[in-house]
Amino acid sequence: MLKTRQHIHADFPGGVVKNGYKVYVDVDVNHNADGTLRPRSFIREDGKRYEVDREIDVRPATRLKSGGAGSMYTICVGKRETFMFLEEDQSVDRWFMERK
Repeated sequence: MLKTRQHIHADFPGGVVKNGYKVYVDVDVNHNADGTLRPRSFIREDGKRYEVDREIDVRPATRLKSGGAGSMYTICVGKRETFMFLEEDQSVDRWFMERK
């Protein structure tokens, strides 16, 4: 397993962009030899780093509320279950979470 830091973001300070329901985030990701990605931590719009304690599920997804298509990761942060999305585009892939 190769551990790398993956910062996927546009040109904006702090790595956070607000797009309606989307909040683009910086993510530390493990790139595994089998081609899978495993998010290890992320930085939310409050500037705080959150550790991903457990990955529960990964599946293809289309977000109707916030728009975009890609992969939806169901993760646990502490005791809380939440979702991260890898928005896959022809030019750039970006991680986001939905605003609550």
